[in-house]
Amino acid sequence: MSNLQQQRLVVEQLRREAAIKRITVRQAVADIMKYVNDHQQDDCLMIGFSSQKANPFREKSSCSVL
Repeated sequence: MSNLQQQRLVVEQLRREAAIKRITVRQAVADIMKYVNDHQQDDCLMIGFSSQKANPFREKSSCSVL
């Protein structure tokens, strides 16, 4: 691929990125906080697991051979 073709691809990519709708950091943080608060009751790391078997982070039992 020639240098000119590479530069055209770069320019096309930059144009696509420039066209993306942006929001302020304040709005993004507010959206994240709302999502976390709305889904807090479903988060097992916040409320715990109903049983030890439901916990994917539990320590695996080791097999010992006698």
